[in-house]
Amino acid sequence: VDGDGGMAAALLAGYLMGSLPFAFWFAALQGKAWSGREPLWRLGPVPAGLVLLLDFAKGVFAVALGEFLARDYTGGLAAGAAAAFAHALSPWLGLRRAGSLLAPLGVLFAVDPRLLLLAGLPAGVLLLAGRKAHPALLAFALALPLAALLLGGGQAHLLFALALSLALL
Repeated sequence: VDGDGGMAAALLAGYLMGSLPFAFWFAALQGKAWSGREPLWRLGPVPAGLVLLLDFAKGVFAVALGEFLARDYTGGLAAGAAAAFAHALSPWLGLRRAGSLLAPLGVLFAVDPRLLLLAGLPAGVLLLAGRKAHPALLAFALALPLAALLLGGGQAHLLFALALSLALL
C-alpha cells in the first residue's frame, strides 16, 4: 500500500492493535468483571505477566506494522500514536479510560528508546520522591515533547510525542 493509503492503513492497524484489551479478556476467561482500573495482579501472577508482556508487545508491533504498511517511519509514528489512544480508550471497554501504560511504553521503546529514557527521568524522580503515580505521569507526558525536541527527531517526532502525551493524559 503506497501514499495516503499506506498511512491510512498504518493508522487503522495501530488503532486496532492498541484496542486489544488483553486484561479484559483474561478476566473474562476467569469469569471476572474488568473495568480497566483494577490492579492487574488480581488476575493472578501468570495471567498478569502475560497481560504485561502482550500490552508492551502490541505497542512495539503497532509501530513495526505501521512502518511496513506506510513504507516509511512516519507510518510507525502514526500507528504508535493510534495504538496509544486506542489502548487508553478501548472501544472494547466502552471508551472508558484503562489504567495500563505498557502499550504506550512499548510504542516509545519501538520508536526510540532514548525518548523513553529521557522522558522517563523526571517521572521516575517524582515517583520515587512522592510515591504518587499521577504527578509522575503528568511529568512524563510533559517531558515527551521536550525530549523529542532535545533528541532532534524533527517535526514528525514532535507531533508524535505531542499525540502520545495527549493519549497518556
